[in-house]
Amino acid sequence: MPGTSAPRVPTQRGPRRAAVAGGPSITLLNRRRTVLVVAVALLLTVFSGRLVWLQGVQGQAVAAEALQSRLTTAQLVAARGQITDAEGEVLATSVDRYDIEANQQLIRTWSAKVDGTTYTGAAGAAQLLAPVLDANAAELGATLDGDRGFVYVAKNVLPEVWQAVAELRINGITASQVADRVYPNGNLAGNLLGWVDAEGSGATGVEAVLDDELAGTPGSTTYERGRGGQQIPGGYQESTPAVDGRSVQLTINSDIQWKAQQAIEQQVAATGSDSGTIVMTSVTTGEVLAMAESRTVDPNDPGADSALWGGSSAVSDVFEPGSTAKIITMAAAVETGLVDPYSQFEVPYQYTTPNNQTFKDSHEHAGLRLTTTGILAESSNTGTVMIGQNIPEQVRHDYLAKFGFGQKTGIELPAEQSGRLWDADDWDGRTKYAVLFGQGLSVTALQATDVFATIANGGVRVTPHLVKGWTEPDGTYTPAQPAETTQVVSPETAQTVLTMMESAVDEGTGSAAAIPGYRVAGKTGTAQAWAADGTQGITASFIGVAPADDPAIAVSVVLHNPRTSEWGGTVAAPVFSEVAGYALTELGVAPSGTQPELFPTTW
Repeated sequence: MPGTSAPRVPTQRGPRRAAVAGGPSITLLNRRRTVLVVAVALLLTVFSGRLVWLQGVQGQAVAAEALQSRLTTAQLVAARGQITDAEGEVLATSVDRYDIEANQQLIRTWSAKVDGTTYTGAAGAAQLLAPVLDANAAELGATLDGDRGFVYVAKNVLPEVWQAVAELRINGITASQVADRVYPNGNLAGNLLGWVDAEGSGATGVEAVLDDELAGTPGSTTYERGRGGQQIPGGYQESTPAVDGRSVQLTINSDIQWKAQQAIEQQVAATGSDSGTIVMTSVTTGEVLAMAESRTVDPNDPGADSALWGGSSAVSDVFEPGSTAKIITMAAAVETGLVDPYSQFEVPYQYTTPNNQTFKDSHEHAGLRLTTTGILAESSNTGTVMIGQNIPEQVRHDYLAKFGFGQKTGIELPAEQSGRLWDADDWDGRTKYAVLFGQGLSVTALQATDVFATIANGGVRVTPHLVKGWTEPDGTYTPAQPAETTQVVSPETAQTVLTMMESAVDEGTGSAAAIPGYRVAGKTGTAQAWAADGTQGITASFIGVAPADDPAIAVSVVLHNPRTSEWGGTVAAPVFSEVAGYALTELGVAPSGTQPELFPTTW
């Protein structure tokens, strides 16, 4: 109708536009959706790419890096070889022990319920560990408390103790296997054996000299571990086995060593001596059967007395041998044809040489009619000078050197001294005579013993040694190579001097060295000794061989500064009789079956 406005019919477009005015349009939503989809797709693509990169390209490297972070390497201890005596008795051996360690950071967060009680952190761990380790819980708690990744809780514990600790399953408590050295006979031959240091390496004595052979080669094991340090069962593991050390058999006889050690300790105490030594060797093999000192370290506890850290004084201390060295003068004089055992001398108490050097005997006496044998038996200084002055000076020196003076024997011990033997050209007007009766030079107890062993062995010097053989880790035994030998004087000369030495025991100054049932040949010695502070002392000795008719052993007994008597025949010879007699029985040496046919000592 005209003039009447028809009502407006809303179109569909109109209301839609009105609705958009209050929110995003469909187009906008679609765009956002598209952007979101693209973003998610890109993110998934990145993640997928990264995953492919990690697993496909870098997978092995990443896995290796992760594995590496979980690996730990531990050393596998090589068993140190044993040291045994000549009869196989163990003198030194190693046993397994454990060092218990803690990671304080892991223990701090550890917690466990044991028998209904909850234990937590360092205090809780200490409560459980203390009774097992026989330790104070409060002190143990202090050790376990902190931020350190490694601390020792206990060292050298027995395997069963570590097993008990491990069964507690305390996160952060681990252990390392170590070896502890044990010397089951205490201080027996302690100065020879030496000991090992805290790292298990030989520190002194045989332990040090033979360390490379005894120690073996450590191995290692690398394994995958959990957060608590424990090995993951079935995880990665790679090991290089340890190679155990070789075991050494020494020439020492434990029973004889014990007897010698006991005897010298008692005689030093009885005579008020400063110290003393006994050395015993096999005359035919050069094997050292005993080497004893009056003061001996216990290798189980070397720190108890640092004064005993010097090793064997039988090879490290030197002294003037005195009259025992007259054996060399007699051997040289007989060997060069200057005298025989019957040669006659009128021996005065006091004798002056062509260069106005005057020498005296130990006891004042009238002129004596002595043979060469008598001069040795009576230990006459003047008679020895009268004989020896006809030996050219260089020849005197050469014989002293041939018998081993002035050079190390090479025995398997540290700190061996060579003694002092000046060149003949360096001898002054008195020394060139004094060396004839054992003064003006110095030797070790082992060198002095070796002289008598050489005479007893037909003039053949056998290098003294301590190693009898080696046993490999698989049990294979290999004897040591025979010792080096040197013919020093002829067998005839050696036998002549040996018979002369019997007179020194049967008729001379060494009568106290006699052994019932056995023939003994030997020589006494008494010499001045000068201390580092310039004071004068005395070295008294007796060195001999037995049985004289079939020599088996050479034995020296040396006492430094005895207070009861200065004479070797009084303080040293009786000890020789006791120890050598014991050794002959121990070694199964048959008693002498002959009577001596001695040379005359007077005329």
